[in-house]
Amino acid sequence: MSIRIGDIAPNFKAKTSIGDIDFYEFLGDSWGVIFSHPADYTPVCTTELGRTASLKAEFDKRDVKVIALSVDSVESHKSWINDINETQNTSVEFPIIADEDKKVADLYDMIHPNASETLTVRSLFIISPDKKIKLMLTYPASTGRNFTEVLRVIDSLQLTAKYSVATPADWKDGEDVVVMNSIKTEDIPAKFPKGHKVIKPYLRTTPQPNK
Repeated sequence: MSIRIGDIAPNFKAKTSIGDIDFYEFLGDSWGVIFSHPADYTPVCTTELGRTASLKAEFDKRDVKVIALSVDSVESHKSWINDINETQNTSVEFPIIADEDKKVADLYDMIHPNASETLTVRSLFIISPDKKIKLMLTYPASTGRNFTEVLRVIDSLQLTAKYSVATPADWKDGEDVVVMNSIKTEDIPAKFPKGHKVIKPYLRTTPQPNK
């Protein structure tokens, strides 16, 4: 199954390290991140899950639910979590899906046969409260993901959803944002009272609205 930005994220039921879940019920009205790992007890995955666990407060304050996946069993996940907690000095509290039949991996197109016939690549999806796919990232198995970038993208997506702004290249939280072209220049002052700059008719910037 091919999945694209803007598609509705497929729902599923699965066994996880914290028990059986329905994905939509797990997300509720929150934003979501689902990300896959080639296998348990692999070094890069261990650092990724540890990093994600250490960022729990950052995901919480953005109202983001995190869930991971690999093709190994619940028993394997639970044992591996002990290793993650020990080696990464953290506590993994988010669920890890046991996708032994690769049902979820197939739904989200996480297995790329030219990379591996059996193991998931490092796919990551950000899902909005209306259950739409807002971002897709795919890394090779050998490269760990940048979770600072994942948080940056979530901040950008949430700004867009609430304020009708976009974020420029290399934007960081607190910097100026771009006014969407759907807003007329003459309407900017009422919508963005902090001021704005017209660099070109199609390139207007304003201070970040929620700062």
